[in-house]
Amino acid sequence: MILLLGTQNEGKLAELRELLARVRGVELLSFHERPFSLVEESGTTFFENALLKARAISRETSLPVLAEDAGLEVVSLGGAPGVLSARFSGLPVDTTRNNALLLARLAGVNDRRARFVAYAVLRLPDGREFSSKGVLSGRIGESPRGEGGFGYDPLFVPEGQALTLAELPRPEKNRISHRRRAIDGLRDALERVAHEESPAGGRVF
Repeated sequence: MILLLGTQNEGKLAELRELLARVRGVELLSFHERPFSLVEESGTTFFENALLKARAISRETSLPVLAEDAGLEVVSLGGAPGVLSARFSGLPVDTTRNNALLLARLAGVNDRRARFVAYAVLRLPDGREFSSKGVLSGRIGESPRGEGGFGYDPLFVPEGQALTLAELPRPEKNRISHRRRAIDGLRDALERVAHEESPAGGRVF
């Protein structure tokens, strides 16, 4: 099965390629091989945004699409930045500015509990849809640390860890990440669909 990854974010794309590398029967394509239009993230939840992207890109390309939406929820900020994680400090998207704003909002705040949330949606050209959620709990550090990852990774310290996501080796980050947990929830559906056969004995996609 050919599966188009529904993101134009290079950081997410690299992670998704690694997370899906061992799914049997799936050939991954990105926007580099099969361009598609940007989809406005107008939903009010991560799930709505993932669904919007998966549906729009699948309709445009007539391909199976895996799209996801993820972000950071901070307890003391009432769940912010939430679905506005990428645009927390406004447009154009600026990760450094987002991190600086988050630290400013948390200045003097003792409760720094937070979680990353991801929803992944698999949309097939025949209209079938599958979804899965992944959560990684942790806390916000006092300052950015580490050169790996992207987004809020330099500030986020996972539960049970001393290092930020940006300091963890990539294999370790991918083992525990919210995105990994969301993708794992779709693994059975992906492999089942990939091995479906048409009446003539060929692959469906």
